[in-house]
Amino acid sequence: MDHLVRYMGPGAFSPDLIDHAAGSFLFTEDGRRILDFTSGQMSAILGHSHPDIVDTVRRQIGTLDHLFSGMLSRPVVELARRLAESLPEPLSKVLLLSTGAESNEAAIRMAKLVTGKHEIVSFARSWHGMTQAAANATYSAGRKGYGPSSPGNFAIPAPNTYRPDFLAADGSLDWQRQLDFGFELIDAQSVGSLAACIVEPILSSGGVLDLPVGYLAALQQKCRERGMLLILDEAQTGLCRTGDWYAFERDGVVPDILTLSKTLGAGLPIAAVITSPEIEAAAHDRGYLFFTTHVSDPLVAAVGNTVLDVLTRDHLDEQAAKLGTFLRSGLLELADRHPAIADIRGRGLLLGVELGGADADQLGAAVTRRCLELGLHMNIVQLPGMGGVFRIAPPLTATEEELSLGLEILDAALSS
Repeated sequence: MDHLVRYMGPGAFSPDLIDHAAGSFLFTEDGRRILDFTSGQMSAILGHSHPDIVDTVRRQIGTLDHLFSGMLSRPVVELARRLAESLPEPLSKVLLLSTGAESNEAAIRMAKLVTGKHEIVSFARSWHGMTQAAANATYSAGRKGYGPSSPGNFAIPAPNTYRPDFLAADGSLDWQRQLDFGFELIDAQSVGSLAACIVEPILSSGGVLDLPVGYLAALQQKCRERGMLLILDEAQTGLCRTGDWYAFERDGVVPDILTLSKTLGAGLPIAAVITSPEIEAAAHDRGYLFFTTHVSDPLVAAVGNTVLDVLTRDHLDEQAAKLGTFLRSGLLELADRHPAIADIRGRGLLLGVELGGADADQLGAAVTRRCLELGLHMNIVQLPGMGGVFRIAPPLTATEEELSLGLEILDAALSS
């Protein structure tokens, strides 16, 4: 570790070197087994070393792995078609890239070109990536010390039903009033060049904040009134994790542009931007330029096709919903025994557990360390004004026995 740049801010590297992984477990060089409750970086939805993925990589690497950016291959054409078929109309035009930040960069660039405007709105607890436009639309971390962001980037309050800032008569979050207030501030600051709003259906790095039912439709209406495009970033929520193929399906809202990443490659680097033929044609007519060294690479496109095969064959949307109910029930039982657990939220197999109290940050860090000692990898998000929030996102292929093991370890860590 002496020669590695520390790239996680104040976060430290895990003390163990990982030797290999299989299914829901990681194995260290000294032989310890660790249950993975984050699916790697929230990506390995099929677990580690899934046999179908392994077979695809072995086969594809021996035939066609990488091409000139202007060349196409059968895996790329097939993946674009299948993604379009999995989505409601008019989302049918697909650009295949490598990472979530890259796909958000491409989506924002497209929105600016098509609308002829430059202002971008996102949530105050958002995370969309660390490249230029994506980082400018990210507010949960990483802004201090890097100089000014691009002009025209604005934040609106993120709806937090556990910590409401606009109260209804019953004390719950009045999200409509909060949204109205947010856009009043946007209108006051805008120079009349609002291009797009980019949001996550569930803010993961923002503390696993699930948008209230009805919010997304109201947000889309705000965009329509101002001639803005709505971009949904489903890096972590897309492809069955929430119990639906796409999280936006619950709300009956179809975005103008959808971005996918993490879950599409099940741990390998592939991402997608998906939009309508109308928007794609307008972008093309204006000379849309966004290609990278690894745009439309056949190796990872073949993996993406295999991911869709497994998700469909094994009905992993239904599995995620079922396992999510099981996991939530177990977490609620832990909350009954541990007063430090203040809130449980999320959908399917993307759940957040918020710790309360004045020492929530320290407790969260201590519990995370103890979990790792006991054989469970957990991730805690610590944001100003919120207690520590565990992001729990096991593979969709996990078993109830593995989830029960994770709950037992978390119970023991909280107890100690």
